[in-house]
Amino acid sequence: MDFQLNEDQRAIQEMARNFTSDRITPFAAEWDEAKVWPHDVARAAGELGFGSIYVSEQGGGCGLSRVESVLIFEQLSMGCPSTAAMISIHNMATWMIDCFGNDDQRARFVAPLATFEKMASYCLTEPGAGSDAASLKTRAVRDGDHYVLNGSKAFISGGGESDIYVVMARTGAEGAKGISCFVVEKGTPGLSFGAQEKKMGWHSQPTAAVMFDDCRIPAANLVGEEGQGFRIAMQGLDGGRLNIAACSLGGATRAFDEAVAYVKDRKQFGQAIADFQATQFRLADMATELEAARLMLYAAAQKVSAGAPDAAAAAAMAKRFVTDVCFDVTNAALQLHGGYGYLQDYPIERILRDLRVHQILEGTNEIMRVVISRALLKD
Repeated sequence: MDFQLNEDQRAIQEMARNFTSDRITPFAAEWDEAKVWPHDVARAAGELGFGSIYVSEQGGGCGLSRVESVLIFEQLSMGCPSTAAMISIHNMATWMIDCFGNDDQRARFVAPLATFEKMASYCLTEPGAGSDAASLKTRAVRDGDHYVLNGSKAFISGGGESDIYVVMARTGAEGAKGISCFVVEKGTPGLSFGAQEKKMGWHSQPTAAVMFDDCRIPAANLVGEEGQGFRIAMQGLDGGRLNIAACSLGGATRAFDEAVAYVKDRKQFGQAIADFQATQFRLADMATELEAARLMLYAAAQKVSAGAPDAAAAAAMAKRFVTDVCFDVTNAALQLHGGYGYLQDYPIERILRDLRVHQILEGTNEIMRVVISRALLKD
């Protein structure tokens, strides 16, 4: 058991850190205020391999493990959790096509996604199927050499901006076994998008409903076989949960660093507020919680990479614990800033707004408890 990063992992971490400080951190507040997706930064991230971190080398990706993936997203989110999370979702969708698709699909879809020439979205959630994802209603009916899709998806990151949509749709009976996975390309007749959602956070990335109205796609766009869609979706989410936890960890670490610097500088009652024991104890607790979250996340990433029997439960534990703890740490960092923490002049309030949704998406933290308890009580 080795708790140290190896030389390659440290180099990858440093590369992500440098990219963040140069291309993300200086502009994050601007993207948040203007509510714009930074296309040029995404393409620059693609040039470093950040568009296909754990996509296979055969598919045109980097072929890295989930450990390297969380290292990268932890660093990216120190600059902007919202932007990092969209890159994470793109990686998840791209990996699903690479892992479960065929050579033709890898050539048509994965190759341009790997470089971020194109961007991908993941379409599972529906207006009436959130936590109960297996009850989804979007349907795909076979018609000769095509499938015809009808239905809608809700809260889709990249909705309207992405070029590729990995869509879960029902081809069979009710329940998980009736769901299949498809690739739908932007511009396909019958594919449309709702208005951009007005959100509390995640302002740098677009979010919209994705709608299918007699949307006809080639049968060659079926990923895997009919009935495999739900399994594909859940395996994709194991990695997605690790990545979103890493985004929380990076955001909270940035908030903690800002708080440490602030309390050293801020003076009240004739001394720096860092000199008060109450402040020192608060910082000690925050640092301890961040370290515990980091260790749990890295261990879960190793299990998912190794295909361990308890990988899904480990990913759920990490997602639940890390996102909860990191939101609390960020909230504590805001409190240490006092009224200044509530102002947009400081990054804390933006980080807090961005991290709140991490406790909801990729499976709510209540559903993480369901996943964990089922693993504990099976057999």
